[in-house]
Amino acid sequence: MHERLGIVGSGAIACGLAAAAARHGEVVLWARSDGSAQRARAAVEKACGKLSGEVNAEHVSIVQDLDALGGVTAVVEAVVEDVAAKAQLWGALGQVVDDGALLGSTTSSLSVADLAQASGAPERFVGLHVFNPVPKMKLVELAFPAEASEDTRARSVALCEGLGKTAVVVPDIPGFVVNRLLFPYLFSAVALQEETGLPAESIDTCMQLGAGHPMGPLALLDFVGLDVAQAIGDAIGSAVPASLTALVDDGRLGRKSGAGFYAYD
Repeated sequence: MHERLGIVGSGAIACGLAAAAARHGEVVLWARSDGSAQRARAAVEKACGKLSGEVNAEHVSIVQDLDALGGVTAVVEAVVEDVAAKAQLWGALGQVVDDGALLGSTTSSLSVADLAQASGAPERFVGLHVFNPVPKMKLVELAFPAEASEDTRARSVALCEGLGKTAVVVPDIPGFVVNRLLFPYLFSAVALQEETGLPAESIDTCMQLGAGHPMGPLALLDFVGLDVAQAIGDAIGSAVPASLTALVDDGRLGRKSGAGFYAYD
């Protein structure tokens, strides 16, 4: 991989991306707090341990000072899916990242054009929608603002290929391709449960064994995070079922909170 990658964030997507990149060289990951940095270190080590071959988690430097990103040639922001939070962070990154650096966001539902403007350098900006778990999933949806240069487009594809991913260029529309098609289906499974009272296990088993899906729709929603699913539904204009909203209001967000449609240890 020709880029020296900096990652901004410490959640599942950020840590998974760091682990995937660690196979190919040094990575800098920024975390906001001591606690976030500690959790990120544990997550990166766990993800690297699951990868085939020798992947050294020490290739990932975890920092809490944005200035440490000054030497990277590509920076990917992977923080909470909120326009204001991302825009504020891009304002700060503009002060430390080199003028020639490739700028990317892992947004799954927000306008890439809006984020590109917030970055201050839309000609160098790209939306890189990676999928969880990042080390395992091959697809990256690439969405570009109109101002993106040919060099930015070529470097973005090369970055994905360097990470062992398949890049597909998609329109900058809410949900891109995968989420635009996937979440109406997932929400229809929730609506079916509301209508019939079927247990989550029954619906998921039907789709796994009858449609060949590796994970049932309700288990997948728990894996994604019900709050994230709700935000994606709002962004793409797909009606979010009442029972999913109730789970979110109750703090049952899926795997990450220990309970959602299923209970987790």
